[in-house]
Amino acid sequence: MQLTAENKLKKLIVVGDRVLIRLKKPNEKTGSGLYLPPGVQEKEKVQQGYIIKAGPGYPIPMPVEDSEPWMDQEEKVKYVPLQAKEGDLAIFLLSGSHEVIYEGEKYFIVSQGAILMLERETEL
Repeated sequence: MQLTAENKLKKLIVVGDRVLIRLKKPNEKTGSGLYLPPGVQEKEKVQQGYIIKAGPGYPIPMPVEDSEPWMDQEEKVKYVPLQAKEGDLAIFLLSGSHEVIYEGEKYFIVSQGAILMLERETEL
């Protein structure tokens, strides 16, 4: 398989209630016109970025059924889906995230509990 920009993240599987976020490009200039050195906005407690991949959600325990021991036991896992979807702009707590570098790019793995707000483009 040839690795391209479109499919390099396809082989990643995000687990549980976590999402993979790429930070939004920060403004180098403040509202008053001051230029900020690189890394200043990366140290803020609250960050924002786009959700690249999302996990399946919170697993739900299945009820125990009385079945015969000779029958095949299938593990059917069901999930409560996440509110966060791929493509959303997420504002999240930096303290509740884990920074990872994959294929030379920096991403954050964030649990849904650390996401404060989502912005979703809806079609009218």
